[in-house]
Amino acid sequence: MRTTLDLPENLISEAKRITHLKTKTDVIVFALQNLIRSVKLKRIKEFKGKVKLDIDVDVLRQR
Repeated sequence: MRTTLDLPENLISEAKRITHLKTKTDVIVFALQNLIRSVKLKRIKEFKGKVKLDIDVDVLRQR
C-alpha cells in the first residue's frame, strides 16, 4: 500500500542506524511490528493473576 507520510528525517535516520535496516520502508514495517507486539504483550500481562488454572507445574516438569 502506498502512503505519503511526513516523518522527521532525524528519527528515520537514527532508526536505520540502530537497527541496521537499509530502507525507510523496512524501518516503518519493523516499527509497526514491534508496536503491535508490544501492545499485545501488555494486554496479555494484564491477565497476570486473574486466570485460575488447575495445573500442577511440578507434574508437568516431570514429563
